[in-house]
Amino acid sequence: MSHDEHSASLAATRAVLDAARTALERYQDVKVDDDGSLTFQHSDVPCAVQAVELVEGLAMLSLTCVVAWDVPDDGELAERVATRAGQGLFGTLGLVRTERGADVTLRYAFPAAGLDTVPLGTLLMLVVSAASQVRGELLVP
Repeated sequence: MSHDEHSASLAATRAVLDAARTALERYQDVKVDDDGSLTFQHSDVPCAVQAVELVEGLAMLSLTCVVAWDVPDDGELAERVATRAGQGLFGTLGLVRTERGADVTLRYAFPAAGLDTVPLGTLLMLVVSAASQVRGELLVP
């Protein structure tokens, strides 16, 4: 990648992150990290937004929400996550087993260049709201 191509790629990812920040700030208190990614918390769900340009002209936003962490892996957790994942979420639910139990994430990536603030904010908040809803469902005693 030449210097000019690298600069154009950085500009494209910066532009979609700026658009995402503007869209999210209508709903959330957003922090911009040193690497340019965005972080915020919705209810008890921490979320991060990153951008990457896959190929020239295709800037993608990636939203990751940590639905729950250190959840006791009671043998039914994976089944509950799989059942919920099959119910038509925006995004993909993931389950990672750790020494302390399991972590559940919701990830969603989409092409974001050219989306206006209101539709972009609506799309992001659909995913974030789903993550909060799934958290409530999975952590019910």
